[in-house]
Amino acid sequence: MGRGRVELRRIENKINRQVTFAKRRNGLLKKAYELSVLCEAEVALIIFSSRGKLYEFSSISNVAKTIDKYEKYSFGALEANQPAHDTESNYHEYLQLKSKYEHLQHSQRQLLGEDIGDLGIAELERLERQLDISVGQVRSLKTQSQLDRLSELQRKEEMLMETNVVLKRKLEEIDVALKSWETGEQSFTYSHKPAQYEPSIHPLHGNGALQMGCSSGGVTHEGTAATSPQDASGLIPEWVL
Repeated sequence: MGRGRVELRRIENKINRQVTFAKRRNGLLKKAYELSVLCEAEVALIIFSSRGKLYEFSSISNVAKTIDKYEKYSFGALEANQPAHDTESNYHEYLQLKSKYEHLQHSQRQLLGEDIGDLGIAELERLERQLDISVGQVRSLKTQSQLDRLSELQRKEEMLMETNVVLKRKLEEIDVALKSWETGEQSFTYSHKPAQYEPSIHPLHGNGALQMGCSSGGVTHEGTAATSPQDASGLIPEWVL
């Protein structure tokens, strides 16, 4: 009974991925060699690992000649109207861009901690320095952001304190105005208080008359007893007794 179809996808385990790459690379190189010997074919094989290492095979011991031959037959047939030097220039530019892209991908994986098992001490130290520089830049940016935020909060605090001082001054002015108004109202009440009725009794004079009066509002009314001939002779009137 045959095996079922195996789904092709990236091997997540790094160790298993490296082992599988080494096995399949050797098998591919062996197949290329067998094809060149059995069929007298010109075969060139180029392999770049995920770490950027180059593995190649050529049946004529020179991969560059096979690539040049490929350019002549492939690009010459597809772009017959385009000059040969332009086609070659475009192809080399394509190879350079592809190499840069793969190098950037490899560097990104290393920065994430992947594909660093085969790195030497010097390469690991270089990667560590690069990570330290990146961490320092991130921390510096974070600190600057926090300082800017702190300055903004301090500015808002100063504005609130100034507003508080202005409001406090206004409240004090309102309190002073209220006290002045209450004092003026009390003075007005005391100055308009009505006069009270105060009776007054005056003593007797030498002529034997009794004077009585009352004052109200500063006006005095006086009554004087009538004098009879008997009063003149020194007798006391009956109404006094």
